[in-house]
Amino acid sequence: MTPVTKCLLLLLVVSILFVTEIIPLAVTSMSAAIACWILGLVPAKGIFLGLADSNVILFAGMFVVGAAMFHTGVAQKVGSKIVRVCGQGENTLMIGLMVVAAFMSAFLSNTGTTACLIPVVMSICATAKLSPQRQLMPLAFGAGLGGTITLIGTPPNMLANVALEAAGMPELKFGFFEYAYIGIPITIAGIIYMIFIGKYLLPKDRDFDPDKLEAEARDAEGIIVKTSKQIICGLIILAVIISMALDVIPLHIVAVIGALLCVLTGCLTEQQAYASIDWITIFLFAGMIPVAEAMNTTGAGKAIAAATVEMMGGDPSPYVVTAVLFVLAIVLTQFMSNTASKALLCPVGIALAQQLGASPRAVLMAILIASSCAFASPVGTPPNTLVLGPGHYRFTDYIKVGGGLIFVCFVVSLIVIPAVWPFFPGK
Repeated sequence: MTPVTKCLLLLLVVSILFVTEIIPLAVTSMSAAIACWILGLVPAKGIFLGLADSNVILFAGMFVVGAAMFHTGVAQKVGSKIVRVCGQGENTLMIGLMVVAAFMSAFLSNTGTTACLIPVVMSICATAKLSPQRQLMPLAFGAGLGGTITLIGTPPNMLANVALEAAGMPELKFGFFEYAYIGIPITIAGIIYMIFIGKYLLPKDRDFDPDKLEAEARDAEGIIVKTSKQIICGLIILAVIISMALDVIPLHIVAVIGALLCVLTGCLTEQQAYASIDWITIFLFAGMIPVAEAMNTTGAGKAIAAATVEMMGGDPSPYVVTAVLFVLAIVLTQFMSNTASKALLCPVGIALAQQLGASPRAVLMAILIASSCAFASPVGTPPNTLVLGPGHYRFTDYIKVGGGLIFVCFVVSLIVIPAVWPFFPGK
């Protein structure tokens, strides 16, 4: 059996396990790394190098920094004040919630952002006698959209840079704020969609009990922390963001320094810092690095690309290839981890672009954005799951409201992405 065949079979098994989640995602990923060695696709010393990858260190550091904002109450305080400024009208509250959630998610965990804003929404809705069903889903969607604005908006955003490094093209890596060129347009388009179309598809007062709502809001009161700790935490976050934007110090070093300062200043305890790290993401990410390397060294990625190009007619337009990958990523991310879908598709996207003689940056960005458009399923992304219970939503609610949002993101992406990242630079 040739190395290409071995790699393709491994990729097929990994894909099935990612989609079905018969075994935990992180276990699948690390098992795939070991399988690469067993099959002779990577040397033994390369199996666990992903755990020392700078991007993995960056993840861990930012998980701790983000958690400090939630443990000190800074995130809750900022979110509550800004949202209350927007008033209690349905439209203004929806806009305010989505803007705040998107902004916070650009730099913090979109899961944490949603979790800390749910009590704020419940409280405001209880006071204004509004149904939380009209605000919680837009909140989750806003958090999801905001994750596309920066390199750290959602951990999987960095998978493109890892794939580019594995393919020997580190010079094409994306910058910290480069994602904003597409992230901001789709966020604005998403908010407009929700105000003029999406809100009419949301359920109206289903299982709405004002008295129960007030009780839930009281139970969800935020933690009280000394103002001095909140100021310290705010300054650390600001310094981290500025340092990352300036890109003078490597991003992973900035993240670790920020995490250490958060613990040393008492913004969170050592135990809270350990608990804040999403180990599933860490191990899933690290385990897929050897797989991505194997796809490149064995030529499996090129084989997939060649077969795909042939199915599209032998000489497809880069626009067609990008659109096909966008749709494929959208379908996958509704049912599997967006980290997993990006890990699977990024090496394929690079190989496809090379097959066409085009720059892979547009194709990769399309995959990244599409994999973040998990709006049509309550299990597609954690923010969607978090609002499922409090909003008393049904699966069909996500399909009706999220389906239209996905289409908006698709159209905006196909217009903006090739304009910002040309398929054939310099021509």
